Amino acid sequence: MAILGNIIKGVIELKDTFTTEIIHEKAQEKVLKELLETAKHTQFGAHFNFEHILESENPQKSFAAQVPYYDYNKINDNWWHKLQDGETDVTWPGNPSYFALSSGTTGKTSKRIPVTDAMIEAIRGSGIKQVFALNNFDLPADFFEKEIMMLGSSTDLIEKDDHKEGEISGISASNIPSWFRGYYKPGDEISQIDDWDDRVQRIVERAKDWDIGALSGIPSWIELMLQKVIDYHNLNHIHEIWPNLQVYTSGGVAFAPYEKSFKALLGKPVTVIDTYLASEGYIATQVRPETDAMQLNTDNGIYFEFVPFKPEYINEDGSLKKEAPALTLKEVEKDQDYVLIISTVSGAWRYLIGDTIEFIDVKRAEIKITGRTKFFLNTVGSQLSVNKMDAAMRELEEKFDTTISEYTICAKRGDDDEFYHYWYLGSDVEGVDNSEIAKALDESLKQANKNYKVARNKALHGVKVTIIPPERFYDWNEKNKKKGGQVKMERVMGEEKFAEWEAFIEGS
Repeated sequence: MAILGNIIKGVIELKDTFTTEIIHEKAQEKVLKELLETAKHTQFGAHFNFEHILESENPQKSFAAQVPYYDYNKINDNWWHKLQDGETDVTWPGNPSYFALSSGTTGKTSKRIPVTDAMIEAIRGSGIKQVFALNNFDLPADFFEKEIMMLGSSTDLIEKDDHKEGEISGISASNIPSWFRGYYKPGDEISQIDDWDDRVQRIVERAKDWDIGALSGIPSWIELMLQKVIDYHNLNHIHEIWPNLQVYTSGGVAFAPYEKSFKALLGKPVTVIDTYLASEGYIATQVRPETDAMQLNTDNGIYFEFVPFKPEYINEDGSLKKEAPALTLKEVEKDQDYVLIISTVSGAWRYLIGDTIEFIDVKRAEIKITGRTKFFLNTVGSQLSVNKMDAAMRELEEKFDTTISEYTICAKRGDDDEFYHYWYLGSDVEGVDNSEIAKALDESLKQANKNYKVARNKALHGVKVTIIPPERFYDWNEKNKKKGGQVKMERVMGEEKFAEWEAFIEGS
């Protein structure tokens, strides 16, 4: 009998019984006031007169009116760089204990995003919320006695002056509660290995020693790890070695593009729970099995604003125009993409995180990630967002009975000086001509997007598709950044980067 599992499940059920439902709009008003009150005597708070905002009749509107939008480059150039010079109380009281290193999907020099002790507590609080939400998924008691494999970046953080640096998944894993360490795999020793391939090889070798009940990590890297376990142990599927695997917690990117290839590695269905942990904070988590939408963490150190994702509000580099309107949680609606703006207990203020979302249930504050502001392809008016591209990939998978886990696209002129969309698809499809796939992709996008259809009848001359093994995408990431952790593939490239990509593919 799963005695410990029954105890843990009983505690979760009891907690759920006595927990009142969050009123998300009220929670957000409270979070903003707490942020402003705490930071009012910082350099940033004094500059933008947070005390005046707090005294105003509507702090949310005053805050939006007085504080401009920031992306990473702007807030780092204007404010965060002071932290490197030893200044304190810059955008948040004191100094951050950590800096999250993030190259995003650009492959450029890592961003250094402050992570305060208050943010660590906020992430931990949101993680506990996720654990308690498991009660909604009707998992058996023995699940709560199984081990959890968290495949993130290395927990061997870089010590520098008065802080430590690393990717957010490594920072989070290094701060897991002591009571959780008995469940945590691959364990402290293996998780500190910096080289991803070496770390995964150690996981592969130890896999038979563990009773894994849950997996957590970015889909592409989880899939690679599972495939290596299967190959090393000569298995048909992962459940032959981890028969009690019941839950996969996805994170960082939308799971849909990986669903088909992920399921091919399993021997039986598992419960997939989406989460949204970024370098800037724990944004949202799925709390109900009836939907794959995620609930914003509205009461844990992050204040959210939402800018309608429309071409007239977005600059070519993906940043927001000054006049772009920001809506509060009270003002949003369904069936509209929004640019996500956050203010946090790490001293990010009206910060453009780079993601776009849509609301699935406004009252419950449940969202889906729909793409990236920089991955919005609007060359010659095609107005393609990542969610439209992802949906087209799912249709191609069905039509050609294959999997397409990765892709990238560039809009550029061909040899005839006409504009084309050049696609590279990561797939194992066989016996199908690239032109046939290009035609199906073109038709799918015409049906899904009227702006694309108009562009195809005017300035956009056609679609070109090249099929390559999915592994080439992982090799590209390794070349430009490194494997594992928070590393994600850029879906849309500019012409200069795309030329590097094509040279890399031809060379490999």
